Amino acid sequence: MAETRFIYGFHAVAAKLRNDPEGVLEIHVAAQRQDARARDLLVRAEAAGVRVIPSDAARLDGMAGGQRHQGVVAKVDARRRELKLDDVLENLSEPALLLVLDGVQDPHNLGACLRVADAAGAHAVIAPKDRAAGLNATAIKVASGAADTVPYITVTNLARSLREMQEAGVWVIGAAGEAEKTIHAIDQRGPTAWVLGAEGDGMRRLTRETCDELAKIPMVGTVESLNVSVASGICLFEARRQRGA
Repeated sequence: MAETRFIYGFHAVAAKLRNDPEGVLEIHVAAQRQDARARDLLVRAEAAGVRVIPSDAARLDGMAGGQRHQGVVAKVDARRRELKLDDVLENLSEPALLLVLDGVQDPHNLGACLRVADAAGAHAVIAPKDRAAGLNATAIKVASGAADTVPYITVTNLARSLREMQEAGVWVIGAAGEAEKTIHAIDQRGPTAWVLGAEGDGMRRLTRETCDELAKIPMVGTVESLNVSVASGICLFEARRQRGA
């Protein structure tokens, strides 16, 4: 029997239908939803040959674990080909742009980071297997489809993986508020990996020491730090700006 999981919310389900229709086993929709958004999803599902099941609120709540599901939950194939960093780096047609998350344990933040990475055209998001948020239903919903477009690679030893990136020619930059250089002063036109830690705690010591250099986001207000997804977006889009995108 195939291993399955549930995803929920219109963005997440529609993106899964668009990017991996074979992986969608069935879709449950609130019986009372007859609006244009629900009708559009039904058309997409019919075109993909996916069964749609009218369901009551209690059943949807149970499948979504009590999370806000907007009246739509999909059962999907949970099996994923486990990507390695080499799989990503070997198939690029432009200099690598990677986002590395160290110690980000909130699935909402992970989902938001995936969404930012997709928008900036990052080629992968990398995180340690321990002390990190997993790609659960909450992260997938917040990602609004980006969980199916941006590879999420988990590694056993983050410092070792950073050294592997460096050996592959990737320049590893750590975001740190105490750094002397700003993100605008660093050349990011070549293969680049941005490393960000959790808000408040920042990167772990060994992660910080492994980076090629550190850079800060120039802050002119009174707050001392930014949410990790916001900071990720600023760093990744600076790389895109330098590359002329």
